[in-house]
Amino acid sequence: MAVRMRLARVGATKQPAYRVVVIDSRSPRDGRALDIIGHYNPRTEPIELQIDPEKASRWLSQGARPSDTVERLLRRAGILPDIG
Repeated sequence: MAVRMRLARVGATKQPAYRVVVIDSRSPRDGRALDIIGHYNPRTEPIELQIDPEKASRWLSQGARPSDTVERLLRRAGILPDIG
C-alpha cells in the first residue's frame, strides 16, 4: 500500500479549509484517512497552519510520501529541513 500525506478539503462552498491527512494513494481526495496530522486554512491572514510534528515525523519515517503542497507546508512548519 502506497501511503501519501496530502490535503483533504473541508469547509463550506467557496470557503475551503484543509486537513493534512495520511491516506492510501488510491483513495479519493476526501476518502477515509489513516490519520489526521494537522489542518491548514489559507483564508486567514496570516494563514493558519497546525501540524503535529511527532505524527508527521513518525509517518515520514514509515515511508509516507508528502504531496508537493504538503511538503511545502511541512517545510514552513519546520518539520522538514529547507533545501537551498
